[in-house]
Amino acid sequence: MPYYYSLGEIPHKRHTQFRKPDGKLYSEQLFSTEGFSNDSSLLYHCHPPTQIVKIGEQKDITPNIAEAHFLKHRCLEGFNIPAKEDFLDSRIPVLVNSDCHIILAAPKKSLVDYFYKNADANEMIFIHEGSGIIKTMFGNLSFGYGDYIVIPRGTIYQIHFNDENNRLFIVESYHPIRFPKRYLSKYGQLLEHAPYCERDIRAPKELETFDETGDFLLKIKKKNTLYDLHYGTHPFDVIGWDGCCYPFAFSIHDFEPITGRVHQPPPVHQTFETDAFVVCSFVPRLFDYHPDAIPAPYNHSNIDSDELLYYVDGDFMSRKHVTRGMITLHPAGIPHGPHAGAVEKSIGAKETKELAVMIDTFRPLSITKEALAIENGNYTMSWAE
Repeated sequence: MPYYYSLGEIPHKRHTQFRKPDGKLYSEQLFSTEGFSNDSSLLYHCHPPTQIVKIGEQKDITPNIAEAHFLKHRCLEGFNIPAKEDFLDSRIPVLVNSDCHIILAAPKKSLVDYFYKNADANEMIFIHEGSGIIKTMFGNLSFGYGDYIVIPRGTIYQIHFNDENNRLFIVESYHPIRFPKRYLSKYGQLLEHAPYCERDIRAPKELETFDETGDFLLKIKKKNTLYDLHYGTHPFDVIGWDGCCYPFAFSIHDFEPITGRVHQPPPVHQTFETDAFVVCSFVPRLFDYHPDAIPAPYNHSNIDSDELLYYVDGDFMSRKHVTRGMITLHPAGIPHGPHAGAVEKSIGAKETKELAVMIDTFRPLSITKEALAIENGNYTMSWAE
């Protein structure tokens, strides 16, 4: 999905001899999430990236489903999940289906004792609180408050935090995460009407090459199982790479809102898409400027999708008692809209400072046992006047 990019040293032609200073060949690797039929990158390793020296333990991390079927509005107090030391232990699935897992995490420590690879799913990590660097075989990506980090499945990475105060909203997607088609030219460039452009997309930098042998632990997720595999060479031994498949960062603060004389529908906030769900960004923006405009969103029916909203910051005129890190879920099959009194209250307002991430899934979501522990049970009936 990202544009063509190159970092480090690469040969003039692909699939040709590329030698080290000592005359030995670098090892070429094709990296893609869709075989040979879509975007890919070519990486050049100091050693073949295949040298497994030990198979360790495996751990079942299948989400604990509490309710597979329901038809009521739900609300989760996301900041009530406990903080945990380890990055992987901190990842708590709260809403899941066969296309994606919605995960909350509050890791306290950096991932430095091992490397991680999600072989099941592409990841979108939204940084609600915290800052640091994600280190990958493609190079380093710095991150901070409001960043989306999109990581193609199969990417090996470590995440380094600047301190212990970290809150992450993570989506694991079993489908590639892309820019919306309507934002792109037929050749793949982001068009003028898109709410962001290539300048806003941050590719990896500072490619660090570790030409090292030893015992390097990779924790690899595959089919809801976490496997410990030990490799004989450092995963970040890449001397150079090029292509269109790599992790990148995009800040929600660089999303340029689309506004109009009357209330605009949610698709104007779309940021990413997959074959199974869309991602939208609600950012500070001017309200509608028709003299009789109603800034509050109108009631609408969820027929084709479950609508999940993750509240980040600001004041939400359509909802009462919103807290930071709250997740609301409005399932397909019943309409939803502003809380009682919100419509009248919104009239005359000129702007909003709200910040939120919305996920609309085309298949119903199930709720986990861990999610029930942080559920606000009063939300379901909160539309009653």
